[in-house]
Order: sequence, then structure tokens, then C-alpha cells
Amino acid sequence: MKRWAAGPARVAIVLLVVFAVVGCGGGGGVLTLDRIGREDAPKTMTLQLNNSYTHQSSTPTWADGFERLFTKFAEDHPDWKLELKIVPDEQSTQAQARLLEQARAGRAPDCANVDSFVVAQFIEQDALQPMDEYFDQEEIDGLFPFVKDVVVGDDGKLYAYWWATDLRLLYRRSDLVPEAPRTWDELIRAAQEAEQKDSKVDGYLFNGGRWEGTVFDNLAHFWSQGGELVDGQGKPIFHEGQNREYMLNTMEFLKEAVDSGASPERVATIKDYSEFESAAQAGTVAMFQGGDFQYPPLEESLPPEEFKKWEVSFIPTMNQGDLQRTGTGGWTMGAFSDDPEKVEMCAEFTKEVYVGEGNQVTGQLPTNPEIFEQEKKFQDPIYDTFREGLKEGEARPGVPVYPEISNQLQIAIGTVLTGEATPEEALDEAADASMAAYEQQSN
Repeated sequence: MKRWAAGPARVAIVLLVVFAVVGCGGGGGVLTLDRIGREDAPKTMTLQLNNSYTHQSSTPTWADGFERLFTKFAEDHPDWKLELKIVPDEQSTQAQARLLEQARAGRAPDCANVDSFVVAQFIEQDALQPMDEYFDQEEIDGLFPFVKDVVVGDDGKLYAYWWATDLRLLYRRSDLVPEAPRTWDELIRAAQEAEQKDSKVDGYLFNGGRWEGTVFDNLAHFWSQGGELVDGQGKPIFHEGQNREYMLNTMEFLKEAVDSGASPERVATIKDYSEFESAAQAGTVAMFQGGDFQYPPLEESLPPEEFKKWEVSFIPTMNQGDLQRTGTGGWTMGAFSDDPEKVEMCAEFTKEVYVGEGNQVTGQLPTNPEIFEQEKKFQDPIYDTFREGLKEGEARPGVPVYPEISNQLQIAIGTVLTGEATPEEALDEAADASMAAYEQQSN
């Protein structure tokens, strides 16, 4: 869910990095735009990676970091060359759908980035090869529960390694909101009181526009009540029984936030996390629901005395005793080849480039608590909070109908926030469309 921006200055820097890699050979000819390893290496593996996680990243420090890691990997494995297929960041979602089709047809790359929330689909299609023999059992057992639930199959085998994740949290200005709200009512009340203290601020901002972030962020409110989107067969059930009550409660809470004035009406148009950062920089927001990945940009962009005012806490729940939940996303590496040597090389590449080292380069959160303790990047006390939050992480269900469920819930939340539909009407519309999509996929 990270945002990527490429203005003229950044593009120029990236081009300089690219030309440098091509011009110098990336360390003795072992790194080019489309290859890791020497051209004459006797063994070859095809490798599909998202642009962000390569030496072509649009973030200069990431590009530098992965250039260093790729070069070292090539030098440590002189018998191998990895032929690269780089996926532009803006095409990563479509690329996952193509990857699944390629896997079904036996044309997938040997090793590839796989989005965490579609790993289950790949496992179900028998597209991924087990990788557990190349990881210590401690490395697997140490993963956060929500991670293991996704990457370990029903047979107990590891089918992908999820190396980077994130989570959603509540950011608040402690001078306006001294205590972290624990419940929805406390959140709304704290937002109203903050607006009374400073008339320039919006009490509480959240994603409410039509995009995936709106659903993913706010599913925490549904999950914390015990809600489930789909059943074991991947059938939508968010509109049935208690799940219906939980989803209506969630929509009514979001509506109350706007109707009470705690949140401005324009939240129905917000579909970019950067809006929260801009509001914080302008001093016009007291609280917002965002991601851990916004902490470093805020630290960099705010004057130190202003940044000190910002604190993070877990997402409030409907009732005091409800379990706190947070949405977690991120990327894995998976092996598609049936050649054991290539599966092993995919695992080695994952361990040597991404696990720990890649987290250091990107600042994205590790999926094993031990890495928080081992890597210098994560010694700041804020990462203790992030690590605690991940214990209650929840991943999106990796079922074929999820994209349509998300699409319909985006519409539903939007119509509720603008008053075009009641929560009941919006939920019924979303349920009918989601069930129609499920039945079509099942036929």
C-alpha cells in the first residue's frame, strides 16, 4: 500500500543510477538492467521482481541498496545468472493475475515476487514449489501468526517466504489528543475536543474514497468484532448472520464520524495516504488512520519540535474489551520451477537479498520478530510499537472473489459517507454483487 511518486528530479536521479549500472557493469559485469550475474555463467534462473525491490527502484536509497545486494549475490554465486523481468510498480496488481495464468500454463518465471494476499490462490492451483527444506524450522516457526497462516499450506510446507509487511495505526497529535482513544466513542469524542482546542484542524481523517486502501484500512473495525469476509470455500459471508451486524456497525461508525463533525465530509474523496502527511505538515489534522510507512516521511518532513507531538497507537475498537486488529500487507518470494536447483537458488536469493537485508534497505517491517532485534534499522523505540501491532495483524483473504468484495465495499462505504444510501442498503448492494461474482467464478 506504499505510495510511489516520480517527479522530474527523482526521475533524473533514477536515470543516473540506471546509466551508472549499465556503464560500469554493476561491479565487474555482474549486474545490468536485466541480469544479475555474469553473462557466461553456466546456470540460469528467470526472476520476476517488482521495480521497487531492484536496482531500478524510483527511491534512490533503495536503488543503491539493492544494487549493492544484487552485486554481492552475483559475486557469491558465480555459477548463476538471474535473468530479470522487472514489473513497473503501477502494474504490480495486473502482473499478479498474469503470473497466475502463466503458472497454470507452465510458463511462469522460475522465481518471482508474489503479493501476500494472493499466495493462497497460487497454493490452491499447485503453482508454487515447497521451500521449507531451505529454511530452518526456527525461521518458519518464528514468523508472525498471520504470516504463517498465509505461506504455510495445509500440508505444513512453506510455499513462499513473506519477507516485508506493514500495518495500520492511529496517528495523533498528543498536544490535542493526550490519551490514545481505545473505543470508537472515545475516538469521536477526542476528535471533537481537538477541533474545539484548534479550529484549524480536522479531528480525524481516514481513507474513504474509492480504492483498496479504504477497505483494507477499515476492515480492522470489522475484524476486531470477530467478523469474517468469506468462509472456508471462499464464499462471501460478510453479509450473513453476525457478520452482517459487524459490517453494519463498521459502516455506522464511519458515518457517525462524519455526521458528528469528527471527520470532514471530504474523507469520502480521500484515496491517498499522502493527504494525511500533507495535513500533518500543514497543522490541520489532530488524528488520522495511516500506515507504519508514514512514520519516516513525517519524521523527515516535520520540524523536530512538531514531530515530537505525534504519537502512534493501535486502532480503536467498538467496545473496550474487543481485540485490536490491524490490516497487514506485503510481499513474498515464491518458486515456480520444478527444478530443485532453481528452487534452492530462489530460496537463497530470498534469504541473502531480502530477509533482513532488504528490510534494512526499504525500512519495511520484518515478518519475524527476531529481525527487529538483529537489524540496526529497527532499534528505534517506535518499532517496538510496530512489532506489538503485528501480533494482531490480519491479512486479506487470498480468494478469487476478494477483489470484487473490495470493489463493492469501496462503493458501499462511499455511498454511506455521502448519504446516498443507508448502511443497510449499501451492504445489501455490495452483498448481491459479490455473490454474483462468486457464483460466476464458480461456474
